[in-house]
Amino acid sequence: MNPEQKLSHKEQAMSFLQLVASGKVREAYEKHIGPGFFHHNAYFRGDAESLMLAMEESEDMSPNKTFEIKRVIEENDLVVVHSHLKQNPEDLGMAVIHICRFQDDKIVELWDLGQPIPENSPNENGMF
Repeated sequence: MNPEQKLSHKEQAMSFLQLVASGKVREAYEKHIGPGFFHHNAYFRGDAESLMLAMEESEDMSPNKTFEIKRVIEENDLVVVHSHLKQNPEDLGMAVIHICRFQDDKIVELWDLGQPIPENSPNENGMF
């Protein structure tokens, strides 16, 4: 890619999440997080630093996690990423939705929601 060519918001959201999932949390923040970033994860304080540290701790606890993006939707300043996250290869994993709000081509707000994949589901369509 031409260095002068900037990434779309979709590409930035996917890059951010893939970097985080691969353990490159600080690189993900440096490249994609904007000033004043905040998030809505109910388990951590709403600031950038708290979530970054939690993401690093998650990497330490689950270094063999996998993260597969299934679909990405962009509308105005929002990008929605639907993914399959597994903490280890034997894990059924979770269906995860990340919603990123952009301002000045950086992520400034993040929502993340997850649902464990049940072992026996009556839904023949699956979660993806």
